[in-house]
Amino acid sequence: MYGSPNGPSATPVLDVEGRAFRSVLSRFATGVVAVAAVEPGSGRPTGLAANSFTSVSLDPPLVAFCVAHTSTTWPRLRAAGRLCVNILGEPQLPVAERLALSGGDKFSGIDWTKSPGGAPIIDGALAWIECSVTQEHPAGDHTIVVAHVHALAAHSEDPPLIFYKSTYTTLP
Repeated sequence: MYGSPNGPSATPVLDVEGRAFRSVLSRFATGVVAVAAVEPGSGRPTGLAANSFTSVSLDPPLVAFCVAHTSTTWPRLRAAGRLCVNILGEPQLPVAERLALSGGDKFSGIDWTKSPGGAPIIDGALAWIECSVTQEHPAGDHTIVVAHVHALAAHSEDPPLIFYKSTYTTLP
């Protein structure tokens, strides 16, 4: 029997289609990160926003995030030796929206400094994690990227930026 504390729930979806899948999973709140690097050829920063980020291992220190196969930014990020995963806070909503766009100079108007390995640390990020890709695993319409952590630091105590029900929000 399927149900909730308030009574029976809707009939479960047994043959999952995209719209239902997205609707149900949108109820899982996630943080928002900006994965950034300096492009080897141009020397310009680039990045993408992601809400599929997690720690994987303490020993060795590993993190993971997922990137859509359709991403035009990921091939440019992958070519860099070091990436910086920036954990975004409430004040970085414009950064998340900008990096979620396709094409253009995504870092225009975004202030940043270099991590120890030269990747972009976005000003005001709650924390940053410098890493390098160790594995990529095809998974449906995305790639799961596993990366080894080389350096990290926490910077801000601002409220986190959260992605919930297909929109950005913050803690109450």
